[in-house]
Amino acid sequence: MNYLAHIYLSKEIEELKIGNFIADSIKGNKFSHFPKKIKDGIVLHRALDTFTDKHPTVRKSTHRLFDVYGHYSAVIIDILYDHFLAKNWEDYSDVPLFDYTQDFYNLLTENYEILPLRVQQFLPYMIDDNWLYSYASIEGIGKILYQMDQRTKNRSKMQFATKELELYYPLFEAEFTAFFNEIIKYSSDEIRKLNYT
Repeated sequence: MNYLAHIYLSKEIEELKIGNFIADSIKGNKFSHFPKKIKDGIVLHRALDTFTDKHPTVRKSTHRLFDVYGHYSAVIIDILYDHFLAKNWEDYSDVPLFDYTQDFYNLLTENYEILPLRVQQFLPYMIDDNWLYSYASIEGIGKILYQMDQRTKNRSKMQFATKELELYYPLFEAEFTAFFNEIIKYSSDEIRKLNYT
């Protein structure tokens, strides 16, 4: 899963959202300086990643891409699953996606000083291009995949993965829906274990 799913699965607990969002920019156990709820968000993010990576439905989606994209397939599926979450957002939230993304950007801006440097650097671009909202369209996903491909110096060929998205669209969507229902429950259970109601 990519950014939107991680944020959504933090429920409406602001510090958990921040921790879950910044977790990929934190190496190892170097997060002891953060407030407890942000640390909990980082821990939650890692639990969700482990659950996702081991899940047979996600592996089925990833396997469909593997012959073309190799080990980048898992990264692509993370992004494609965020597309289906954004596209079907009204099935998961009463808050319109645009409003939800703006609220989250405001939360990050209000807590800018606590964000890791890497996040501080890309945040203005994320807000200006509204990455989270753009996931809802194939065009928006294509732009995200293109940017990620550039970071690999075009080795990953991720920019071309919208071809497979369109070719296998119903299969990917069905797999996302089945998986996401399970991870919503898993995340709720993990949040309870962290002593949040």
